Amino acid sequence: MAEFQPGKPAKRPRDERLDFFRGLTMLIIFVAHVPSNSWNARIPARFGFSSGAELFVFCSGIASALAFGGIFVRRGLLLGTARIAHRIWQVYWAQIALVLALIAIATTLDRSFGLSVLANWFPLLLTEPEPALFGLVTLSWQPAYLDILPMYLVILALIPAIMALRLVHSALPFLLVALLYALVWTQGLNLPGDPWTGAGWFLNPFAWQIVFFIGFFIAMKWLPVPPLGDPRLMVLTGCFVALSVPLSFWGILDHWPAAQALRDLILPEREKNDMHILRVLHFLALAYLVLSLIEPWRQRLDKGAGHLLVLIGRQSLATFLASVVLSRLAGVAADAAGHGEAVVALLNLAGFALILATALVVGWFKSAPWAGAAPKPAPRRDERKDDTASAVPTRVREAS
Repeated sequence: MAEFQPGKPAKRPRDERLDFFRGLTMLIIFVAHVPSNSWNARIPARFGFSSGAELFVFCSGIASALAFGGIFVRRGLLLGTARIAHRIWQVYWAQIALVLALIAIATTLDRSFGLSVLANWFPLLLTEPEPALFGLVTLSWQPAYLDILPMYLVILALIPAIMALRLVHSALPFLLVALLYALVWTQGLNLPGDPWTGAGWFLNPFAWQIVFFIGFFIAMKWLPVPPLGDPRLMVLTGCFVALSVPLSFWGILDHWPAAQALRDLILPEREKNDMHILRVLHFLALAYLVLSLIEPWRQRLDKGAGHLLVLIGRQSLATFLASVVLSRLAGVAADAAGHGEAVVALLNLAGFALILATALVVGWFKSAPWAGAAPKPAPRRDERKDDTASAVPTRVREAS
């Protein structure tokens, strides 16, 4: 029977790569969620099978291992599960608050400017409010672009099962992940995601968990990783990434029907929903290649512009919520001002700046500046004069 490693592990230094790429993902998510955003044609997802969503989920797996794995190790399965339950509670209410905030924003825009934003964002909420509200609360209905946090919730709920299986045998967590993924593709395993059509969740958590737990297992040191910069692996991963470009880039697919036909042949319609294995392999190949290439400059990631991404990545939940809200507002602004390149660039850059501002404000609150000792007040001018006078030797004052 396998056991968790006993004892209190030393505090791990913060890996700047994790925060750097989480910050980068927040900006990619913002760009991808802005409707009719011309910058969306140039994000990484347009040049390969995987997208920024895989990076977000993978980083979440690593972060969850670092945040929660040690609790299971030090305090046991019961308290570890309680900590996961607390996180699920937090993320659930973050999802509900996000939806309510968007409804409130849409209503305000409609009343202030005579628009139809609410009908555009939540049409079923107006036509069939009862099943829509029930679906929002139970997560059995997730409007477009509001499905990432629910997926994360379900995957979080799998962590206690993974940790319990680890106590029985070290191979069982891997078998559970593989079994769930296999059931998706053989039995259509999913959760109800649309009360009207009966469709499942757009981002199937039982499929996407494979990317999450690859990151989780790596961070827990249960899964060995190859050394970065291995020449043979660099060539292999580089070739795989390069070969995926003609089957993914719109500039080729739109003008080369044979490439589109081949893509349709190897990638089924629900390749993103159910996390096709080619997406997994592409992400892992791209991750290995990128990490190998940046390794010599790893210490510089937290400097200059990279430091701004690190700041965003450290507050990933808050900046993710901000990116979703800001992307909706940017879409409304673009509809009003036009979708010219100058307007689009301005909206994208403004969104980036506000996401960074969110990270700074949340980071300031988390630092609890009110908890430290109060700074000593600066002496008043008359007090400084008295102190200066008292510092002059007596005989000098008398002589003057």
